[in-house]
Amino acid sequence: MPHDTPLIATIVAGLGLAFVFGTIAQRFRIPPLVGYLLAGVAAGPFTPGFVADQALATELAELGIILLMFGVGLHFSLNDLLSVRTIAVPGAVAQIAVATLMGLGLALLMGWSVGAGLVFGLALSVASTVVLLRALQERRLMDTERGKIAVGWLIVEDLAMVLALVLFPAVASLQTGSGTALTFDPLAARFGFGLTGVLVLTLIKIAVFIALMLVVGRRLIPWVLHYIAHTGSRELFRLTVLATALCIAFGATKLFGVSLALGAFFAGMMLRESPLSQRAAQETLPLRDAFAVLFFVSVGMLFDPMSVIREPWPFVATLFVIVVGKSLAALLIVLLFRHPITTALTISASLAQIGEFSFILAELGVALDLLPKAGRDLILAGAIFSIMLNPLVFAAIDWLTSRLERPQALSPAAATSEAIPITELSDHTILVGYGRVGSIVGDALHQRNAPFLAVEASDDTVAKLKQRGIEAVMGNAARASVLRATNPAAARALVIAIPEAFEAGQIVEQARAANADLQIIARAHSDAEVDHLKGLGADIVIMGEREIARGMIEELERRHPDASTQAA
Repeated sequence: MPHDTPLIATIVAGLGLAFVFGTIAQRFRIPPLVGYLLAGVAAGPFTPGFVADQALATELAELGIILLMFGVGLHFSLNDLLSVRTIAVPGAVAQIAVATLMGLGLALLMGWSVGAGLVFGLALSVASTVVLLRALQERRLMDTERGKIAVGWLIVEDLAMVLALVLFPAVASLQTGSGTALTFDPLAARFGFGLTGVLVLTLIKIAVFIALMLVVGRRLIPWVLHYIAHTGSRELFRLTVLATALCIAFGATKLFGVSLALGAFFAGMMLRESPLSQRAAQETLPLRDAFAVLFFVSVGMLFDPMSVIREPWPFVATLFVIVVGKSLAALLIVLLFRHPITTALTISASLAQIGEFSFILAELGVALDLLPKAGRDLILAGAIFSIMLNPLVFAAIDWLTSRLERPQALSPAAATSEAIPITELSDHTILVGYGRVGSIVGDALHQRNAPFLAVEASDDTVAKLKQRGIEAVMGNAARASVLRATNPAAARALVIAIPEAFEAGQIVEQARAANADLQIIARAHSDAEVDHLKGLGADIVIMGEREIARGMIEELERRHPDASTQAA
């Protein structure tokens, strides 16, 4: 019996087209997210063929943002947030101000009102949560100082945009001369609060939400997760994690006016207090990835390709503000706070795009008659192209960073603390990753006084290793400059303890090229990963599940030596 299924059609079309275009992009060595955006354009109303439901796609994308920010919160402690407050808070505020002024100036040149210019500038000032986190995760920068500053910066931007969304109706009423501050907040509307009252009420609600999460959520959420874990039901545990993330995010929005992303972030950060946080992160990973793809598809669906042709110069100017102007402002701000040039470059690249909050600001601006529809089109076009360009911006930053990190490329006078010196160790072991697996290997090598050095992306882990007298290199070993610093040509063995097979493959390939006699040991989770790593040059690839099974069999044979004989 035929019936209309817009939700199923949207999910199937979005993921199906994303798979096709993403695969094509990967084939031509273009980041897959570009393919996801093009898939959205193909499924949108501005191209012939099937047209997906834009409203449904946007709501599905919001689920991805909630789960993504929840996952970030699981790996981001309150101490991490407080540790970067001296740069993240003033830096984000200054960058928002500069970008808003640039957008206002461009709007005035196009003949728009001051109110329209402020909305336009704010929309250009805030980076996309999904794009920024994806870029940091791909480069394993989440646990580094640069990653923590970028995430802290993002949180401050989110808080600023929450205030902007609340204040827009009041600004609109002042611009129209009505004298009454319009507001979507029922409490403020009931008591007739003006602009100052709305602002104070918003700040109070945000403060109450944060206090509630710190006092109640910090104890209640881990307790609930522990209780469910003791039931032994994996299905119920996964459901609890998802329900916690979604309910807190939705409740924070409805009760406190906080964004969905910010509510989910605090939920994850409170859940981090539990030892089960790692398992919770793993359980939500598949859904996070799937809905993050739908986010990019939904962005593509909003884009009218002809708008670029109709208004080429305003589009170019808008893109310049996003990719160059805003990034340059962030670069200078970070340098003014005396952070290394590589940190400044990473932050500026992370912010060289706009996304979900920009769309929300644009839609609200049009609805309140603050922003002309042409402004919304420019914001959408700027978002699409800045997201497409962001991988290229990061590639340029990676290239420039590797040049800055190469000691031989610098004169002694120009050498900086960011250069990675090549270790003086020889006939040593290189240990990549110092997590749950790597730390066990490292402790064993340390106890035997075997010469080794560790490569780790976490600032805290590297600092602790150095305190113990263990040589450590901070960074991603897949990068040539980092691996070269470990001196693989003179090493005896390379142990790759990270779980990411594709990244491990890049390390294996480079290390084998540097030293044909190097013994390379890696880890894998499937037979396909074992074949992949061995094909690139690994000598031994250990699959965790297989070794667990062998250990169980050996234990059975030790305790019951006659069992195998009787069975024979």
